[in-house]
Amino acid sequence: MGKEAEHAADPILVVDDEEPIRRALGRLLERQGYPCTLAADAAEAHRRLDERPFALILSDVNMPGESGLDLVRHVLTEHGDTAAVLVTGVDDPDLARLALEMGAYGYVLKPFEANEVLISVVNALRRRRLEIEQREQREWLESAVLERTEELRRAHEDTIHRLAAAAEFRDDETGQHVQRMSDSCGLLARLAGLPLERCEMIRIASPLHDIGKIGIPDAILLKPGRLTPEEFETMKRHAAIGHEMLAGSRNDLLELAATIAWTHHEKFDGRGYPLGLAGEAIPIEGRIAALADVFDALTSPRPYKEAFPVDKAVAILREGRGTHFDAALLDLFLDSLDEVLAIRRRRAEE
Repeated sequence: MGKEAEHAADPILVVDDEEPIRRALGRLLERQGYPCTLAADAAEAHRRLDERPFALILSDVNMPGESGLDLVRHVLTEHGDTAAVLVTGVDDPDLARLALEMGAYGYVLKPFEANEVLISVVNALRRRRLEIEQREQREWLESAVLERTEELRRAHEDTIHRLAAAAEFRDDETGQHVQRMSDSCGLLARLAGLPLERCEMIRIASPLHDIGKIGIPDAILLKPGRLTPEEFETMKRHAAIGHEMLAGSRNDLLELAATIAWTHHEKFDGRGYPLGLAGEAIPIEGRIAALADVFDALTSPRPYKEAFPVDKAVAILREGRGTHFDAALLDLFLDSLDEVLAIRRRRAEE
């Protein structure tokens, strides 16, 4: 009774074309409490394997039709939780090495002693249980790491939105701007074919693009009229201020946000600020943010202007194709304008 309970979860498939050996192995194992299923060849073994799982297959090597080696190779590939022990009448070191390299847990020579078979079976099942436990532990750890990573990602995203809100709290419409701009950056990054993880990082980091405006006086930031050249020079400092605030962190998201803050006012022809970068010398995150930022700013009210209609904003973007904006990114953006406008509607409803 104790042995039956101990081995109830360890069913064994015995495969041998010699009936006396097959039955002898079955009786030997069942006396030890292992439930056994017998198969006369590989074809029958395949049928049995399709019917139910086995903890172990004990197979002869030389059989008519498919060999035991080929059968075990199939089992180890398609039934990963099934251990394998081979039985053969040929004492061949090369065959033994091949069997072990394939992943078999044991190799028994005929004629065999009962204890020799039992030791091989017990050791194989013990190794199988350990490997399954290790795999389950590894999967649990991976799941725990992923869960913790997701918790950290949410915490980082919340922190970034709170930092962005600190920069934008003086103007509620501008606060909504960073939400729309964030979603549009994520969309454009996906359209550009960036890896999904990078797209998500750009979406999360982009709300901090104007964090440097914290350092700009209200008299300039909220001025209803046109800025003087001196005031505009002061306003331009927000890109460098934002970079200084965010750079140097060991957090990848904040480093990315620092890059976006520094480069989202660069222009493709090199006439932007603060660095005067041109073309692909501008990080793609900065080129993406430039497009999303300008379009949303054009179509939103500001202290110094009314919101432009979408068609007028699109016309302005087209005028900047290849000069202000990366032409390839602009084409992707305009081809997906319906999705961009859907973001605006969804954010407005929220």
